[in-house]
Parts: sequence; C-alpha cells; structure tokens
Amino acid sequence: MTSFFNLPPDLRAVLVTNGINLIAAILTLAIGWTIAKFTSRWLRFALDRLPHFDNTLKPLLTKLLRYGILALTFIIVLQRFGVETTSLIAVVGAAGLAVGLALQGTLSNVASGAMLLILRPFQVGDYIDVNGTGGTVREIGLFTTILITADLVYVSMPNSMIFSNTITNYSREPNRRINLVVGIDYDDDIDKAQKIALDLIKSDKRILTYPEPIVPVGTLNSSSVDLILRCWVPTAEYWNVLFDLQKNIKLRFDAEGISIPFPQQTASVRLPKLPEKK
Repeated sequence: MTSFFNLPPDLRAVLVTNGINLIAAILTLAIGWTIAKFTSRWLRFALDRLPHFDNTLKPLLTKLLRYGILALTFIIVLQRFGVETTSLIAVVGAAGLAVGLALQGTLSNVASGAMLLILRPFQVGDYIDVNGTGGTVREIGLFTTILITADLVYVSMPNSMIFSNTITNYSREPNRRINLVVGIDYDDDIDKAQKIALDLIKSDKRILTYPEPIVPVGTLNSSSVDLILRCWVPTAEYWNVLFDLQKNIKLRFDAEGISIPFPQQTASVRLPKLPEKK
C-alpha cells in the first residue's frame, strides 16, 4: 500500500489543500447552521418582547433571517472551494426562471402571501371565514396561512385560495351587532313584550348604550309576531352575550306570561257530499 509520504509532492499538496477545505467547509456549515438557528430564535424572542410589534410579521422575519444566513453560509463554502459566485448566481437565476415557469401555482401562493401582508385584510389572532372555512389565524406564511377552527382543527390553506376569494373578518371591528329574532303569540301584548326585552338588554353591562338598543317588530309570520332584539356589543363578548340573552329572554317571557309559539298549521277536511235520500 502506497504511503501518503511516498506520493508525489504536487499530489500531496492537492490532497492536503482539499482536505483542509473540506474540514473548513464542514465547520462553516455547522457554524452557519447553528448561528442561523439561534439568531432566528433570538429575533423571535426579541420581537415577542416588543408590545406593539405586529404578530403577523414575526414568523416571516425570523424565517427570512434564518434562510438568509444559510444562503450566505452556502456561498462562503463555495468560495472556499474556488467556485465563482458570479457565474453561480447567473446559473441559479436561469434555473430559477425554469423552475418558476414549472411551479406557477406555487409561486402564485408566494405572490398572494406578499399581497396579504401588504394589504392586511386580517392578522394573526383574527377569526376569518374564507369560502366556507372559518378559523383563527395562527400564522401567515409565504405559501400557506394556518387556521385553527373553533373545534381546534388545524387547517393549512394556500394563500392564492385566500386572496382570490371573499375574506370575512369577524375580529377586525371592535364592536359587533346582535340580531336575535324572538317570536311571540298574536294574542300577547306586543308593547309589554318589547318593554321586557328592552329592559333585559339594558340591564346587561356588556351591551353598549350607543348605538342605542332597539326591539322593533320584524315580521308578522303565520304563527307568530317576530321581535328583533338588536344591540351592539364588544366583538370579544359577542357569543357570550348572545347565549345569555337567548336564555334570559326565554326565562323572562315565561315569568311574564309571554309565550313563544311554535309553527302551527290549520288543516280542514271536506267530507264527501252524501246523495240525497229519495
């Protein structure tokens, strides 16, 4: 077996140089990976300590920092082996164009994600509905937006689907209106029922005094007179107030003798005409 020291000097120099470059490349990659990991964590920690910084941008900025450091590390490794980065960038650009043409659908998600971050129709923590799918926004990424539904189901929705559809944001406005329809019997006193409902609404401190709550007659149905309990509440209290209001109006109407009728139908039967007796 040929010993390393018996090799020609030029070959030994090449092997030593390449060995050193290989070890340096491995160390550079390890250091770059570690720096990218801990720097992104530090940035996320620092952004979390800023009370007024938008939560929507935190995941995006941390990922951009991490991938930027990794890309810089990869370029340094290539330069270590004598690769010309200028020509490499040209090759990568040409390859990127070819890949971009092949992945138009995927790149449309990136463009849609950028538009969502610029236009801000919603942000992290908002409850939205897109094309029948509703959930709380957990993260807005470059390719997908993460939603958590009311029953804690994880939904990953492509950004292009969100941007191309109507977005309903239930958390954007500070206040929200409640429209609760309650039917009473035609024999009941409408004025009395309206006063009971209005007093019940005004007694709840969570309900806003402006705009002023109202209880108009909405519809004269076939089986009931429908009252609309209309009031405005803070968005965060919407469901709590709605549930309590439905329960309390039923209890108060029962106590005051106001009935909530169920749908009724009147059927008439025509008996066949009997032949006259001769």
